[in-house]
Amino acid sequence: MRSIYRRALVSTLLLASASAFAAASPTTGLGQSWPNASDVSASPGYHVYVFEKQGVRYVQVNDAAGTVRGAVAYTDPDTVLDLPIGVDAANWVTVADNTVPAATQQVYQDDTVTVIVAPQPDGSARMMLAPGECDNPAQCSIRVQ
Repeated sequence: MRSIYRRALVSTLLLASASAFAAASPTTGLGQSWPNASDVSASPGYHVYVFEKQGVRYVQVNDAAGTVRGAVAYTDPDTVLDLPIGVDAANWVTVADNTVPAATQQVYQDDTVTVIVAPQPDGSARMMLAPGECDNPAQCSIRVQ
């Protein structure tokens, strides 16, 4: 009889810990083409993965083929860092005025940032950031350090 209770207790604990693990944001995989994380992209042409570790949120943008285009890290709108990850890592800009090209795609938005991608004629992508609560990215600004 004790072994039945023990098995039930162990099963309950394993299920609870598995559920807690599944609900947590991933902390590894940044920089990978196909990380073990949920794709939270708002655009079918891109894959966006969000990681969190020690209070810092990391957002990685991949194209449809899995090529890592770029990533940013932030804790709040005033502390955003473009990371040296991806083929377009040098192409991060902030949206500070009416410089948003017509052919852009919003690929991610949360309360802090909006990530916009503008494909370029040479095959690269211009990665743009605006505040998360921005309804009109052409009129918003955020600084990248």
